[in-house]
Amino acid sequence: MITDHEKRRTDLASFAQTLKDRRDNHTLGVQLKQGAQQFVDELLAVMFPHFCKEMYFTAPEIESRLHLLQRDLKRMITPLLQNTDLTAAEIADRFAAALPEIHDRLWLDAEAINEGDPAAESVDEVILAYPGFLAIAIYRFAHEFYRMRVPIFPRLLTEYAHAVTGIDIHPGAQIGKSFAIDHGTGIVIGESTVIGDHVKMYQGVTLGALSVDKNLARSKRHPTIEDHAVIYAQAVILGGETVVGHHSVVGGNVWLTHTVPPYSFVTQESQATVRPQNDPSVLNFSI
Repeated sequence: MITDHEKRRTDLASFAQTLKDRRDNHTLGVQLKQGAQQFVDELLAVMFPHFCKEMYFTAPEIESRLHLLQRDLKRMITPLLQNTDLTAAEIADRFAAALPEIHDRLWLDAEAINEGDPAAESVDEVILAYPGFLAIAIYRFAHEFYRMRVPIFPRLLTEYAHAVTGIDIHPGAQIGKSFAIDHGTGIVIGESTVIGDHVKMYQGVTLGALSVDKNLARSKRHPTIEDHAVIYAQAVILGGETVVGHHSVVGGNVWLTHTVPPYSFVTQESQATVRPQNDPSVLNFSI
């Protein structure tokens, strides 16, 4: 007769075997999530001295760090590439070749944030202290891997930025030059979003889809924001056919699901009612 203790041991052994089988079928490399975070931290430190824990003084030292990052990248992404056309070495080489342009774009982003925020004292302050810049930087790295159809890894990078900054930019979004995020907490930018050049965005903005139907996964679900648009806090803009025309301003708390032409000014109207002075609710109001 099997005792309760023996049955529990048998059940635990069976569960352990189930876990092993599932782990064997879903192994994507050792510590992939932590590795992705370390990779992007070290890449930022090479690209910008503001993120350095140790200073690299010579060009050969910087080149050496870039080679090490390529090595680490190849090791991390190799288990992910079973159904991709490119090898890990090809992806690492293409990513390295894209870094000069990414670096130039990030300086333009930092300058745009500095120029658009009266509270910013310098580009160095923006790079060091602004979560919007950090989120944009990690997005631009991740977008290159997304373009090369590397699975999972680009999303790990942007979700790291999301966790650190509260800004959620899908790596598939297409974002032009001189992109400025001010404050930034709570921003959501969906996968098929297209953002032009010189766009500025404030906290809580959502560029989302009208439907979350899985059948629409390969379609244009998210809006297009044209050049020089400004989107203020908590605005929600939805739909793949929705276009915010260039040089438009979308005010705070706007809910927008249709296209607006260039030079539009879109606001959410609020109504104010003046109450009588002897209204008890006025007398009892306190902060």
